Amino acid sequence: LPLATPYQALILASLVEKETGTPADRAMIAGVFINRLRIQMMLQTDPAVIYGLGSAFDGNLRRHDLTTDTPYNTYTRGGLPPTPIALPSRDALNAAVHPAQTDALYFVARGDGSSKFSSNLEEHNRAVSRYQK
Repeated sequence: LPLATPYQALILASLVEKETGTPADRAMIAGVFINRLRIQMMLQTDPAVIYGLGSAFDGNLRRHDLTTDTPYNTYTRGGLPPTPIALPSRDALNAAVHPAQTDALYFVARGDGSSKFSSNLEEHNRAVSRYQK
């Protein structure tokens, strides 16, 4: 794993916790984040952006929010955020230290609580078009 400390595992677990409420998706989401960290790809996780916005977040995440730099904006800053963004569950902690072995680099919420995983941007963009209407 590209995690150097238990604290980094805690941070990753907090991202997993906020990304999904679907237990079956936790290890896959952790696997996506691990894959991104390994290739120094931005994590681009909306819950971290929302956390960084604090009280400025009004319930609607906008494109402008994704470009507003905060220490927690994983669209503008590489690597993990500086601290956890939530208290992770035991399942999220387990997923962070035992991520799924996958080639996926992307995921999008399907609208039913589950996620669609993709290994390339073209496939991901099709999934976004389908599920984020």
